[in-house]
Amino acid sequence: MTDSRITVAIDAMGGDRAPHEMVAGALLAVAELPVDALLVGAEPAIRDLLPDGEPPEHVEILATSDVIGMHDDPASSVRTRKDASMVRCAEAVHDGRAQAMVGAGNTGATMASALLRMGRIKGVARPAIAVPIPVPGSGSQLLVDGGATVDCSPEWLVQFARMGREYSRVRYGVDAPTIGLLSNGEESSKGDALRKEAHPLLADVKGFVGNVEGREFMTGRPDVIVTDGFTGNVALKTLEGAGKAIADLVFGVLSSTPEAKEAAKVLAPLLLDAAVVLDPDDTGGAMLLGVNGVCVISHGSSSARAIVNACRVAADAVAADVVTNIKEAIADAG
Repeated sequence: MTDSRITVAIDAMGGDRAPHEMVAGALLAVAELPVDALLVGAEPAIRDLLPDGEPPEHVEILATSDVIGMHDDPASSVRTRKDASMVRCAEAVHDGRAQAMVGAGNTGATMASALLRMGRIKGVARPAIAVPIPVPGSGSQLLVDGGATVDCSPEWLVQFARMGREYSRVRYGVDAPTIGLLSNGEESSKGDALRKEAHPLLADVKGFVGNVEGREFMTGRPDVIVTDGFTGNVALKTLEGAGKAIADLVFGVLSSTPEAKEAAKVLAPLLLDAAVVLDPDDTGGAMLLGVNGVCVISHGSSSARAIVNACRVAADAVAADVVTNIKEAIADAG
């Protein structure tokens, strides 16, 4: 590995399309980005997918004997299966062999691996997943938390806001990120007990603009939407489902009549080009905030292109020194 490139540990065995797409993505990443790839997993399976069975320049293999599946219990698996690929990925970051990790496998286990091996940032009570929500024509909006911490206290939401704001600032270059608390109404009196207790605490966080409703997703207003992991994950999956339903509806109409099919010859390519921004593979992955290292969680059905973009997120996070900036933000908050 060279000193001028960032090393990313990639869980080659995690995800619905592993190891094929993970290895293919790693090979593309080292060709397109200033990264080296540390492929972590079953060596024979990885070698079968490499040119001539040998790692090319900027690629290494870290052999492991175990894989934590999508349906395995995260906490117990990470504690007891120490040679699992995702555990060894996190260990590689902790030991300095890699500067970041990327995983598309069991989300809970990937998060638990990062927590166990990298540790939490001092002062952080719980981690949060910062999910970039595409905003057509103007970049991304962050959803924090996307599912890391399901049951939250009001104080934890405040930490999510501070971490999300700092991530938005240093990763996406937003000078003064705005923060909204996801609720069922804009008035401060709206929401359940968690939201009502968190709202006055969030008033002390720079950039807080109050409650926001679900219709603010994909508008870019505010820059960061904060919520508990349960609500955040439901909102995320709802957006994904709605997007697919709309796409099915539009392309169904375009193929419904001979006249529509003629119009589709012009419209379909334009719609497909415009829809690229909504493709989760284009996003690449979500950053796990609050751990003492860079961990990027990609979606389970990640393609090779998604892994390239996840490596891009990881490399950008390392270059922007996101972890140090979050440490300082949490320390400054007392």
